[in-house]
Amino acid sequence: MKSVLIVFNQANTERVEYMLDELGIRGFTFFEQVQGRGTNTGEPRRGTHTWPEMNSAVITVVPDEHVATLLSAVRKLDLRNREIGVRAFVWNIEQTV
Repeated sequence: MKSVLIVFNQANTERVEYMLDELGIRGFTFFEQVQGRGTNTGEPRRGTHTWPEMNSAVITVVPDEHVATLLSAVRKLDLRNREIGVRAFVWNIEQTV
């Protein structure tokens, strides 16, 4: 099993939820109003007067064989509008309860 954290501009919220539905990914946890800044060229997302935009994030746990399909969908979403950005991070899940 793998955990996939998807961080995205709030403008992409409906698209991310639609993507998860289309891929049959039912279980996830949604975080609203996540602050941050992209590594290389990303603008800060702080919810302030200077940097008014905000991010959201979704974390999901999927079987290993679904990771490539999910990352491909995230990549396609990012290519739709690179300025608002979406990123995904994957790590192993050792155990669950």
